[in-house]
Amino acid sequence: MSDLSSESDRSISGPDASDGPVRDRSARDRTGYAAFFAELSARARPRDLVALCAPPVALVAVFALPEATRRSLAFAYLEPTVLSAFAAHYVHLGTDHLLGNLVGYGLLAGVGYALAVLGGRRRLFFTALVTYLLAFPFALSALNLAVPRNAIGFGFSGINMALAGLLPILWYCYARQWFAPAASIRALPAVFFALVGWIALLALPVSTEGIGIAGLAIGVAGALLAVLYVASSEVRFPPAIRTHATAVASRPGYGELLVVGAVVAVGYPVVGFPADPAGGGSVVNLYVHLLGFCLGFIGPFALLAGGAFDE
Repeated sequence: MSDLSSESDRSISGPDASDGPVRDRSARDRTGYAAFFAELSARARPRDLVALCAPPVALVAVFALPEATRRSLAFAYLEPTVLSAFAAHYVHLGTDHLLGNLVGYGLLAGVGYALAVLGGRRRLFFTALVTYLLAFPFALSALNLAVPRNAIGFGFSGINMALAGLLPILWYCYARQWFAPAASIRALPAVFFALVGWIALLALPVSTEGIGIAGLAIGVAGALLAVLYVASSEVRFPPAIRTHATAVASRPGYGELLVVGAVVAVGYPVVGFPADPAGGGSVVNLYVHLLGFCLGFIGPFALLAGGAFDE
């Protein structure tokens, strides 16, 4: 989400038995990348793809409204309304802003969906996605009021960051299924702490100034928390992880998807938390981005750890 200052300063489905491995004869007879894409296409569903396309269609439809209408739907921090609290997250005032969020959504949702269907977490993915689309706009707007200012907020990036928070969970579930089935789900908070530390380094670049030192301190703290969490919780890592990794790496497509998921999970915060958030009369709302990322991870992880998505 971006803020625009009025003073021009830049201040689903149900339980799914088909989430299990697809082992039809045609998939077994294929080799190499053909087998990977055959399994991915066998698990993908037309209704899933329709659901994934709904948010971009909505964003483009809202952008087609007159600019005056779009501005009236933006979230004014000094005059908030229930309608604008929701609608503002689907409003864009510039083409570049819209295209950036469309590309971000396509990358996060596309990679996340592939990891989810091949990792047996389709229901988790769509439950989270629907929650992000319908409930998160209200939550993020309400929490945004904690930082009062004479400005308006708009844009889909807060929801994109929630998808970025979900991605490490989907990546880990996929890695467990294909690389190390005995790995403990309790290791996920360590991944979260490490990513939050990485975000701090991005948002608060290292320097000798006070804010730079704070960014370095938070980044180091995130890494230490990750290490301490793993050590204190006695998270089990399977002794045969190298064997599993070698087996999966020998199957073209599966290892590549794991690498792509890791690159997107680590790389997308670079986009969401630029070192210089100001530009063009608006400012990237790093506060909402951080909220979206954290809430996007914490909710699904709590449900997953509680067994809500066990088949």
